[in-house]
Amino acid sequence: MRAVVAKQYGGPEVLELDERPEPKVWPDAVLVRVAAASINPVDYRIVRGYLDAAFPTVQPLVPGWDVAGDVVRVGPAVTHVEVGEHVYGYARKDFIGEGTWAELVAVPARGIAAAPRSLDATEASCVPLAGLTAYQALTDKAGVGPGDVVLVHAAAGGVGSFAVQIAVALGAQVIGTASSRNHDYLRQLGVDPVNYGEGLAERVRALAPDGVDAVVDLVGGLALEMSPSLVKDAHRLVSVIDAAAVQRLGGQYLFVRPDVDDLAELARLIDERAVRVHIDRRYPLADVRAAVEYAEHGHVRGKVVLDVA
Repeated sequence: MRAVVAKQYGGPEVLELDERPEPKVWPDAVLVRVAAASINPVDYRIVRGYLDAAFPTVQPLVPGWDVAGDVVRVGPAVTHVEVGEHVYGYARKDFIGEGTWAELVAVPARGIAAAPRSLDATEASCVPLAGLTAYQALTDKAGVGPGDVVLVHAAAGGVGSFAVQIAVALGAQVIGTASSRNHDYLRQLGVDPVNYGEGLAERVRALAPDGVDAVVDLVGGLALEMSPSLVKDAHRLVSVIDAAAVQRLGGQYLFVRPDVDDLAELARLIDERAVRVHIDRRYPLADVRAAVEYAEHGHVRGKVVLDVA
């Protein structure tokens, strides 16, 4: 099969197309013929070696954790999807190296589910990692519900675009930080946008004079540091960026996990039109270097996708 491989750590220049063996399918895994795989920040950080201390890695390294496609084979312990079914998933394993930027990928059963019926494969591939991150931050950690006021930092990015829509679907009022060029986009999603930078706290207080009920931080740095002054209960400050900083501030850190039930709930929200997918750019697999270069430096709104099939 064709796959994108990195034979050493580095930037987009180390990525190349190569022939790799067909993945093995263990008892609780699913073999998927990949139609599309989206690009997340963690993917190019893996290629640069930034997760080397956190995960065992095999090389040549095939990147990618998001996938959408068709089931080719299922292990004998898998009962919730079947051969021929259109699926999407968060294909994170307990090691790095056999990822989704390939024609075939083996996915642990815990991370695969029926794809939203209303999306094509390119759109569906954008959802799993970013959608699960947003959903778990809002529900498992922050406990967002009707009437809450939620502040989302980096609201127009891959995770942020899902977080603001899910929060609105949960009945919350949403304030989102973003550059001014993304304000109209956020308004279309039901969000009150505010600019980054000096005066951010004052702009948020103008919209929420009594403070916000929850914060989802997707950027870290100064935005994270000033959030405790805005949130009523620091425990409802959730960051996916900086574990040490958010815990020092009294908040919670989220490392997203594969979850079949959460994928099913995301599919329901999408099929009910409560959440939609925004694709910034799409590239053929052969143009992976250009795709990663843009994803890493292009001020992405929504998601960047590799079309495989």
